[in-house]
Amino acid sequence: METPATIWLQIAVKHMRDRPLLFRVDGFPSQSAGWREQIQMVLAMAEAPLLRSLLTDCQPPLIEAPRIASITVEVAVPTGEHQTSDGVVTYQAISAIPADSAAITDLPTRLRDLQNSRELARLVQHESEMQTLGQRLPLAPTVALLAQAGMSPNQIQEILRLSQDSWHKSWWYKVDDQGEFSIPFLRCIRTRHYPDGCITILYKDYFDQEKPPCFACQPKRVLIASKSKAECFSQTLGQINQQRRVLSIDSVVLLVDHISALEAQAFIRQGIRLYSLTKLLLPVVANCGQCDRRECPLHGQENSPVASCYGFLPISEVL
Repeated sequence: METPATIWLQIAVKHMRDRPLLFRVDGFPSQSAGWREQIQMVLAMAEAPLLRSLLTDCQPPLIEAPRIASITVEVAVPTGEHQTSDGVVTYQAISAIPADSAAITDLPTRLRDLQNSRELARLVQHESEMQTLGQRLPLAPTVALLAQAGMSPNQIQEILRLSQDSWHKSWWYKVDDQGEFSIPFLRCIRTRHYPDGCITILYKDYFDQEKPPCFACQPKRVLIASKSKAECFSQTLGQINQQRRVLSIDSVVLLVDHISALEAQAFIRQGIRLYSLTKLLLPVVANCGQCDRRECPLHGQENSPVASCYGFLPISEVL
């Protein structure tokens, strides 16, 4: 009987179904492969959709999907002598967006409702220090950096054409932890051009109370842990707290199979989010010669190079 950790290997097939494996494999890991070894193999194979799911579909959700700019995972991170964590997810959380960005669908009316210069002055009463976004970058990386922050092509062109003493001014909105837009702030950008064609981008912000934390995205880390059915609450919590301390990570997503309502509430009260393995589908190892999916062009081909397939339908399961 397959363990829930083995069942979770379906993720690799589910999220890579447009890229079938073109080499022969004997199957999924045997029962001799430990729970954590199987979990770590799945994390090592995971692509961005699965990694995003860990953060957006856990309970309670850690972040909304549109706020994740990019995401990666590191597996079996050392946490002490002969000890490792299952994984650490690193993602770029969008924290500021231009006010006229197409990504914003429900802009606050704050800017449009301003009637006098006194109100505007209050919004920009504090000034940040000058900060460097990019130092002596070639043109292409400069454009990519500004585009990644959500700036439009027209804005990018305006910035690149600035004279030595000119500023590009635009309104932005900060994003809080709930994904909602807060009080707007004014951002001023200037550039320095060098004879070799490289560009340095500098900026400063004018704001009401709290300084924007970054230009656009903040790197954040999440500890990924797992709990097997045999492990008790205190044992799992102790391991997580030790890994939290060593890695200096507060956010945790715990992968669980079966868990009681009391345990779930206890973990959540300790700031640990839960991600259920039981939501995932059973794994399939493709054998085109034993598959009854007749519409497939490889149906019945014993020598098919496909080793794993999302749509595999064993003949033995057809009534």
